[in-house]
Amino acid sequence: MKRLLVVAMVCAGCGRYADFGLPRPDGAAPAVRVRWEGGGGPVIARGSKGEWDSVDALNPSVVVRDGLLWNLYSGYDGRTWHTGAAVSRDGRVWEKHGRVLSPEGWEGSYIAANGSLLWDRGEFWYWYQAGDPPRIALARSADGKIWHKHGPAVMETGPRGSWDERAAADPYVIRAGEWLYLFYLGQDRAARQRLGVARSNDGIQWSKLRRNPVLEEGAEGMFDENGLGEPAVWQSHGRWWMLYTGRDRREFRRIGLAESRDGVAWKRYSEAPVFAGPEPWNSKVVCDPSVEVQGGVVRVWYGGGDAAQPAENLNGQVGLAEMRIEAQ
Repeated sequence: MKRLLVVAMVCAGCGRYADFGLPRPDGAAPAVRVRWEGGGGPVIARGSKGEWDSVDALNPSVVVRDGLLWNLYSGYDGRTWHTGAAVSRDGRVWEKHGRVLSPEGWEGSYIAANGSLLWDRGEFWYWYQAGDPPRIALARSADGKIWHKHGPAVMETGPRGSWDERAAADPYVIRAGEWLYLFYLGQDRAARQRLGVARSNDGIQWSKLRRNPVLEEGAEGMFDENGLGEPAVWQSHGRWWMLYTGRDRREFRRIGLAESRDGVAWKRYSEAPVFAGPEPWNSKVVCDPSVEVQGGVVRVWYGGGDAAQPAENLNGQVGLAEMRIEAQ
């Protein structure tokens, strides 16, 4: 999770708000246990010196199209964050296709990355973070190679005094029925980073949940005491699940898990992180989860690093783990 350092105060408070919930998953919600299987080296390494992803490769967002896995991930070259593409047949061996998006215009000169990829209505949709203060933008593509930006941000920061006044970032978009739901990080003027949700029927006009945020920072001393970000949401076992990045005061990052019956009222599955870096290369940072559900197995691509920095220079690379949710 990138810590958002915002110097300008911008009022973009003319957003839309609504009361809603996600469709309730079918069936009962049995007691479950969660097991993780992960380890080994990264599946996407940083690029060579001078390449667009030479310093950090993070924020994977993976979807399946026609049996092929597509991954839009973030790369940092020492000055600017970009988005690049990679493809795979098994999720472990990836072929990089190079940079596909860079910041331009209102997006500034720093970041056009940290996004959420979805194959929907016959094309790729990619919501990503850009600008200062951070807002959420949209790009679309028919083939995953040529991308067209929507133009202005599709989600602005909130009004003065709101929980997302200083940032709307880290989007994760899912489809549930006729609606798209966007989970995201909001930052207020006290630099608190919490999670909220919005919904849309076209991917462009979003209504924020009136009761946001839906998940607060952890208590003092917890792994997520200093901020939450980068949610990943899916349903199984009669409930909604959310993996998210938690950041402590040392800038160490770990992945937490929360559950909900309606996608709005969330509770932590555990007060402790459910996944922490087991290898030297991800010993200080695990973040940015993206999930693919295969029955009772949830494959999780994530960013990892061995340097605890607030924003970049993490020696970031992309890893793969599996989470199993089993009824007891």
